[in-house]
Amino acid sequence: MKCLQLIIGPAGSGKSTYCSVMFDHFQSLHRPLEIVNLDPAAETFNYTPSVDIRDLISVDDVLEDEDIIMGPNGGLVFCMEYISKNMEWIHDQLTDGDDAYVMVDCPGQIELYSHLPIMKEIVTTFKSWDYNVCTLFMIDAHFVLEPEKLIAGALTALSSMISLETSAVNVLTKMDQLPRESKKEVEDMLESDCSQLVNGVNDEPWNERHAALSRAIASVLDDYSMFKMVALDNTDEESIEDLLLMIDTTIQYGEDAEVHDRIPKEVDPNEE
Repeated sequence: MKCLQLIIGPAGSGKSTYCSVMFDHFQSLHRPLEIVNLDPAAETFNYTPSVDIRDLISVDDVLEDEDIIMGPNGGLVFCMEYISKNMEWIHDQLTDGDDAYVMVDCPGQIELYSHLPIMKEIVTTFKSWDYNVCTLFMIDAHFVLEPEKLIAGALTALSSMISLETSAVNVLTKMDQLPRESKKEVEDMLESDCSQLVNGVNDEPWNERHAALSRAIASVLDDYSMFKMVALDNTDEESIEDLLLMIDTTIQYGEDAEVHDRIPKEVDPNEE
């Protein structure tokens, strides 16, 4: 069974760092892994990609083309549209096998996942190649220290999940960069329902005016179990293992492997 992690999230949320950490972890497990850099505007990252989309097209190529007059954002959208129409280039560079496992490091512009069809088309192509796809939405832990921002992050993640139509895991990154007191605060937050968090916000004028809306959104998230986050500490091996186990379960990794009977068969005395 071929598996694929689609790594998305805002710029600076830790997508490339996650890929680097997981690449090292996969190597320690002797599991095959290929990483695709799908960001045509990427400059540097801490891993060596198996497939680098910049070898096909980059934002710099578009901006330097005198026949194409676009700014950086328009250039990125142009590149992604070009990639979606030339996906066979990626396919030709990936290892083709039933045990293939791929991570796709994506651009950080949220509009690519929220209302433009480009990433949905790319995901559909990967699915047509028989990949089980799981989307990982990365959220910087510093962003959720306030409950209101957590709700905003949840809505952004849900918008992307609905647009892409894949299984999804929401990952709270950079936990290792938080001070001890902030880390404890975030851990307590993850154990609470969204409604509890919203009810505990400060009685500031903005919150007073929008308290009903915040409570309604939080109630929907809780009632339908639509949003859960998994904290990731890049310095903690157990944290990395727990996250990978959740992803593998979501993506159904290894479910087609041969099952061995662990119960010993009874020995017939007459055969001795």
